[in-house]
Amino acid sequence: MRVWCDTCTGKHMRYSVAIARRLREMGHEVVLTTREHPDTVPLAKFLNQHCTVVGRYRPESLFSRLREGLRRQMLFCKIFRHAVPDVAVSHGSVDQIRFAFGLAIPIITTVDTPYAEAVLRLTLPLTDFIVASKGIPKRILRKYSVGGKILQFDGVDEVAWIRGFKPRVKYDFGSPLIVVREIEEKAVYAREKFSFVSLAKKLTRLGTVVFLPRYRRRNIKGLVVPKGFVDSASLVAQADLFVGAGGTITREAALQGTPTIVVDVFEGQFVNDYLAEKGFPIFRTDFSSVYALAKEVLGQKKDVRGLLAKLENPVDVISNIVEKLACK
Repeated sequence: MRVWCDTCTGKHMRYSVAIARRLREMGHEVVLTTREHPDTVPLAKFLNQHCTVVGRYRPESLFSRLREGLRRQMLFCKIFRHAVPDVAVSHGSVDQIRFAFGLAIPIITTVDTPYAEAVLRLTLPLTDFIVASKGIPKRILRKYSVGGKILQFDGVDEVAWIRGFKPRVKYDFGSPLIVVREIEEKAVYAREKFSFVSLAKKLTRLGTVVFLPRYRRRNIKGLVVPKGFVDSASLVAQADLFVGAGGTITREAALQGTPTIVVDVFEGQFVNDYLAEKGFPIFRTDFSSVYALAKEVLGQKKDVRGLLAKLENPVDVISNIVEKLACK
């Protein structure tokens, strides 16, 4: 089959590459598309994956998002006019799913952010197969007028690339090493604003702090702000503590045994709570209590290899769906 994976962020790229490698091993053709985004194109190059860049990330306003999304869909019409894919796979790509639905292409999407209401309202009703962690209650997904099948697995998305992962880059920023990821404040679902810069500066009392910005890289006094691409999975494997708002790098860190603090900004942190219940070192707290908790768990790394081995890989679920579609 000709499988099309569209990636919108760095996480999507990691995920799509893991899916593409499996499907290619199974004999399927895989086409990767992405958009210009601070995390996508650099990561594709790092992973040595060819991607067709279609459009760009324009979060300045709702109008810029809408206009760029429509532009991407029109570009998809040109790219796939003479060779329509057999199946579309993404992590909730609004542009891909709207396009695929219009051409009756079977759609597979993955979900791990129930609080991303706008994206879910635009994608889940059009999707044929929804692949999600068992950590997310089905009732949460069904409220978005789901018409397709919900297939849940006993794991999290990040297992797709963290299982068997070995750090490819050695970072030498000092010790103890604390990594702080900026909140995705330009996301539609990010209604509250918090200064992760001030939090990161406070944490410098405990060690060297590497600050990973979302959008613009600039020098910040007292913090290490890498100027170029950073392999987040390798970096957090070497860190003594990670602090973030509960996104992808949170789970990349915890799945490798690095103590991880989730600042309680978003509701619906189901997948993080799910991992914490299974014994992974994830700790949720409010903004004002981060420093005290950081002092307590800094450097308390945990051997989680046994726990990780028990989790299911979502790529198995996705590849099984593709195989069944191929047999029709």
